[in-house]
Amino acid sequence: MTEPLLASWESFYVIVGSSAAALTGLQFVVIVLAADRAIGTSETTTSFATPTIVHFGSVLLMSGILSAPWQGVGWPLALLAVAGVVGCVYTSRVIRVSLHQHHYRLELEDKVCHWYLPMLGYGALVLCGLFVRHAAGALFAVAGVALMLLFTAIHNAWDSATFIAASRAQKD
Repeated sequence: MTEPLLASWESFYVIVGSSAAALTGLQFVVIVLAADRAIGTSETTTSFATPTIVHFGSVLLMSGILSAPWQGVGWPLALLAVAGVVGCVYTSRVIRVSLHQHHYRLELEDKVCHWYLPMLGYGALVLCGLFVRHAAGALFAVAGVALMLLFTAIHNAWDSATFIAASRAQKD
């Protein structure tokens, strides 16, 4: 029998996880279009395109973890905390690479959506793992993180698509 607290979130995570999976596929199309047009460098891909896939993948992972038939909330929250640590380390690496790329000049919006919001989300996942005794509240926070990462990745994918379209228009 699945933990009742987690069972009540199942529909939410089916919707959010399915959205993340579908949007991951669309982001692959964007990356192929960029490669076709020789736009960017490996540093820009590492700084902008790959993190978007990672954020979609993180939402999918969160959905998978929280949709499994767990007997309690301890293990799922612990796994999410580990995912949060990995996400923080990954985002730190993205920031470092972004600062060294010279193909695109970062604006405040880029820093917010590519650095600050993901770091905030992954950091919040780490904290949620500490609140097993307050699991109901922690699960609402996790849901908020899932939505934030999903919408941040959607924003970043849209940014990539419009950058490619603008680059193509300039070449024509």
